[in-house]
Amino acid sequence: MKHFPIFLSVEDRKIALSGGGDAALAKLRLLLKTEANIVVYARQAAPEIKAWAADRMIDWVQRDFTAGDASGAVLVYAANDDEAVDRAVIDIARAEGVLANHVDNLSNSDFITPAIVDRDPVTVAIGTEGAAPVLARAIKADLEERLPRGLGTMARVGKLFRKFAEALPMGRARRAFWSEYYFQTGPLAFDKDGEEGLGEALGALFTKHLSKTAEAGHVTFVGAGPGDPELLTVKARNALHDADVVIHDRLITPEILELARREALIVDAGKEGFGPSTPQGDIDVMLVKYAAEGHHVVRLKSGDATVFGRLDEEIDACADAAIAYSVIPGITSASAAVASVGQSLTRRGRNSSVRLITGHDVKGYAEQDWRSLASDGEVAAIYMGKKSARFLQGRLMMHGASPQTPVTIVENVSRPNQRIVASQLSHLPEDLADASLTGPALILYGLAPRNAELITQTLEEVAQ
Repeated sequence: MKHFPIFLSVEDRKIALSGGGDAALAKLRLLLKTEANIVVYARQAAPEIKAWAADRMIDWVQRDFTAGDASGAVLVYAANDDEAVDRAVIDIARAEGVLANHVDNLSNSDFITPAIVDRDPVTVAIGTEGAAPVLARAIKADLEERLPRGLGTMARVGKLFRKFAEALPMGRARRAFWSEYYFQTGPLAFDKDGEEGLGEALGALFTKHLSKTAEAGHVTFVGAGPGDPELLTVKARNALHDADVVIHDRLITPEILELARREALIVDAGKEGFGPSTPQGDIDVMLVKYAAEGHHVVRLKSGDATVFGRLDEEIDACADAAIAYSVIPGITSASAAVASVGQSLTRRGRNSSVRLITGHDVKGYAEQDWRSLASDGEVAAIYMGKKSARFLQGRLMMHGASPQTPVTIVENVSRPNQRIVASQLSHLPEDLADASLTGPALILYGLAPRNAELITQTLEEVAQ
């Protein structure tokens, strides 16, 4: 992010603009939506600018922008459609310590003006850092259609009521009140009676929520999927949006954590195989503690919470403390990994079952039914298997598995930096070592990528 988005206070503050033509007009139409004192410097000005000056909507100084004109301004716009003149304006503004924008010249600007969706006081600003103005306009058009016409009015009325709403408990109770107002009661009242109906609706809604008993805490176990935020279920997104506390695993991506409310407490409870870990007992205590305080706690687990996530222990902790809980399943890494290699976990005539196994458990390397797994056509998704690859290879080949059995390793499943390594059982440990995998990886035993030759070629090109 090269440009940090902020909303700048401009009420009764000076904004200076140099220029009187089309570029100036385009900026002024936007600036006139503000409560700033707008001063335009131009020898000649378009008829609209003259009319706005006559109506005292702006001040028009009929000369060029010169030294001292930026003094007292909060922003300066250079909009003369003349490169040399606009650069001179920018130099003056910077010399006088004022942020300046050279219209249509990103490299010579201190700030950019975003595309804006105006539902005053609700304002949505859309920026692409100059990379795709067409995309910004498309997003703006989409939001204009989606946001209800009465949103600004509802927000203005709601703002007047905020002091009364402070009588409600902070957190979930207050959020529930405002959510019901903005998404249910408010729109219905506005459509029926306009602005006049909003005050009465707010009062009735406030009385209803004030008499409610405080909700008990709750723990929601959420499967966050393999990493791609678009693979989250709608139910999982809603839980994140509603959470007071989010306790997450090490493998949860930043993009998914971004979906949590800004006010939520985010707790990293990461575990790493053969590395530093948050003790399971500490996690259990945290879940119970925050929920007992009345919070909605989301326990965010990579993949599906029910697959190698120690879910039972955490549910037992909640049950023992009489804490209510629910489970939202997610896409396990095996499903996402096999999709990425163009295969399926089961196939008629090849295998009628599939195994989800782990390479190690609390006692070390995990033992399996190796004889059955070594049979022709068997398929398994092996979690946490990078460090136990040689152990897995030895056990399988000892029980009759063919050295040529295809094996595929998928690192960072579903993420932008996903890598696919095609291998076979006879040289699985060596291929893993050569690939120098640093991210989480899932091993698909008995499956080769559909385009194995193409993938191998691509990996060789990357290595070169």
